[in-house]
Amino acid sequence: MNSRTFIAYRVAQGLKDGDIVNLGIGIPTLVPKFISQDKKVVFQAENGIIGIAAATNPPTPNVFDAGGSSASVAPGGQLINSAESFGLIRSGKVDVTVLGALQVDSKGNLANWQIPGKMVVGYGGAMDLVTCAKKVIIAMEHTAKGTPKILEECEFPLTGVGCVSEIITELGVFEVTPTGLVLTEMSSTTTLDEIKEKTKANYQVAEDLKINQIN
Repeated sequence: MNSRTFIAYRVAQGLKDGDIVNLGIGIPTLVPKFISQDKKVVFQAENGIIGIAAATNPPTPNVFDAGGSSASVAPGGQLINSAESFGLIRSGKVDVTVLGALQVDSKGNLANWQIPGKMVVGYGGAMDLVTCAKKVIIAMEHTAKGTPKILEECEFPLTGVGCVSEIITELGVFEVTPTGLVLTEMSSTTTLDEIKEKTKANYQVAEDLKINQIN
């Protein structure tokens, strides 16, 4: 299991039966294939899919997720227009949004839309999602070409302020609390020293730190 699939697997572990979950582009789109059969989770894409099926399913013709990749609609799923989709998001009915990030900091601030000096398309729907979803999970690789992405303070333009609830990377899981970051879980293939080296933010290590096995 590579780092991206492990992150998606770990996100799926934490989702609850009955959750309505929005999936951002990239790693989040891998989450549905790791949901167990006894757990009913409704996956939503901001461009108008309610009921995204696992990525292992054959794509539904002419259906694409928010990132423009081919997508599958689960039995009973629906296609709705963009206005209805954002009405669902802004109404507060989304339990969890799973997003990627360029940077996250110790206060739960999120930067995921612009690298200074690079051409990008803009904020997209992330502003609505981080404001209105009940929980915001960041699913990302711990570093970008060796550069830490978890910082004491974001350096890139912010998408949302104090909006992140949890950060999940291939190295570990951080909870964002009122007093700062807490490392609650680490993967079996890393060490506390490696996490410290690759995290440029202050954080505490939970007394009951869990170890998650990567197969």
